[in-house]
Amino acid sequence: MTESTSQSDPQAARPKEEPPQEMTGAQMVWEALLREGVDTVFGHPGGAILPTYDALSPHEAAGRIHHVLVRHEQCAAHMADGYARSTGKVGVCMATSGPGATNLVTGLATAQMDSVPIVAITGQVPTHLLGTDAFQESDVVGVTQPITKHNYLVTDVNELPLILKEAFYIAREGRPGVVLIDICKDVQNDTGLFRYDFEIELPGFEPWPDYDPEILKAAAEMINKAERPLILAGHGIQLAGVADKLQELVEKAEIPVVTTLLGTGTLPETHPLSLGMGGMHGEAYANRAIQSCDLLIAMGMRFDDRITGRLDRFAKQAKIIHFELDRAEVGKNVVPDLAVIGDLGETLPALLPLVEPRKHQVWIRELDEWRKETEETDILQLEVDELIPPFVIRQLWHTSHDAPGAPPIVVTDVGQHQMWEAQYFIHEQAGQLLTSGGLGTMGYALPAAIGAQIANRDRLVWAVAGDGGFQMTLQELAVLQQEKLPVKIAIINNGFLGMVRQWQQLFYEKRYTGTPVLSPDYAKLAEAYGIPGLTVRKPDEVVPALEKAIATPGPFLIDFQVKEEVNVYPMVAPGAAVDDLIRRPKPRVVQGYSGVQPGW
Repeated sequence: MTESTSQSDPQAARPKEEPPQEMTGAQMVWEALLREGVDTVFGHPGGAILPTYDALSPHEAAGRIHHVLVRHEQCAAHMADGYARSTGKVGVCMATSGPGATNLVTGLATAQMDSVPIVAITGQVPTHLLGTDAFQESDVVGVTQPITKHNYLVTDVNELPLILKEAFYIAREGRPGVVLIDICKDVQNDTGLFRYDFEIELPGFEPWPDYDPEILKAAAEMINKAERPLILAGHGIQLAGVADKLQELVEKAEIPVVTTLLGTGTLPETHPLSLGMGGMHGEAYANRAIQSCDLLIAMGMRFDDRITGRLDRFAKQAKIIHFELDRAEVGKNVVPDLAVIGDLGETLPALLPLVEPRKHQVWIRELDEWRKETEETDILQLEVDELIPPFVIRQLWHTSHDAPGAPPIVVTDVGQHQMWEAQYFIHEQAGQLLTSGGLGTMGYALPAAIGAQIANRDRLVWAVAGDGGFQMTLQELAVLQQEKLPVKIAIINNGFLGMVRQWQQLFYEKRYTGTPVLSPDYAKLAEAYGIPGLTVRKPDEVVPALEKAIATPGPFLIDFQVKEEVNVYPMVAPGAAVDDLIRRPKPRVVQGYSGVQPGW
């Protein structure tokens, strides 16, 4: 699973001095990547980065760093993202100048929004051509400044070694993020002295703020006094590697847990105190719990609008404690009553002995009643003889759960299928679901699944995509064959840009402008890439298809042609409170058959 993001060893910050070595800037890049333990680079070559590519084959790195040739630079960033999310290591992507660099932008913004550590290395025109609108010149440093943690333009080869070391340090330390290094072509060719024994000193950069023990005691006192406490667990739990400590706290003080989308699995969803995901498409009982608790303990989450709904009506009955590493996130959206600033890897273990063992029987009984009410109206309880997406996702969980080995990694695209995965796939571990949370990037699933599979060769990896998003990056099917990767692909094909269509149905009087999607025969498309595929149209075909995909040693694609107008429920309408939900219409009986209206 994900490696813990923790404070650096003080001894590592003071490396032993080493004699400088003369090498080109291009050689310095590969030497630094070796020193940082990089084993995979996702990229696409071009003129301005060619000296660096040329330096790989004669360098020692050639046998130790594997380069994955992508078919589009956006996918290089997504692959590095999937690699990083599934390992906790820094992902690395590479592109040339101009369009190569700008094609990275969507993938870098995706990673930065979700606190994913990536170092992107781009080529740039020679220094004497900067600012002249030379061929394939773009100010990628200016373009990416708002969507990276930091970035650099390198115009002097002697500055390159320190910049490379700083870039990995910044990307990895504290709240993870994206760092871009733009290296002029002449700098890659120039010769300088390489050393890597720098002590990183970045005034003003506070990656690991020390927590205040008195504030932590105050937090414990609030938890000990609460009668209806609730934990809101986010991605930061996974990043800090403290999901086990979260479970200890939950069981010691009997505190139920609601998660954000990126926090799914931080507490196993089979646990009786897990309420699943909250927010816009969260469980009704989870959202009701947020609005009814008397103490909301937010851990490693940033109060995104998709979890809070209307801010002036969010958790108004509750005192709020915010455990957060990044000071900038505290009070940005929701002002807490108490803020515990610091690394969850330190604050959560330190909190545990301060919290008293408790039982909250009345609160838990009430939550169980709300849960039962919701489960009785679940779509899977209806008698449906058509192929519907929630059924596909639940069966995908059943078959994958029964497969040997570690729990599967599921990488989703963005849209209805993403929300159905969060609702109907039962997550057992933090980081089991990889998805674009903050940016909501269509086309993410396939390339990110490739990155995750490369990092986890022996683990079952599913890419779950809609027919709209899949067509944005489907060219990376070639990489599956090129790299001999056993990624399994499930396309939830409903003939629409499903989530946009749902909004059009509910808020735009069913004017389906621009949302019907024409698709190819995906099974034949997969065959063209040398990948076996199946088309599934009936419920009784689902499990055999999934079992065949899992049993196949290599990649496999399944096109699930599902009922078109099925909606994700519940749903918080724009501008509504988190518990002001649009619920599934009640079923109607037609000639003895329990059916539903279109859009159910």
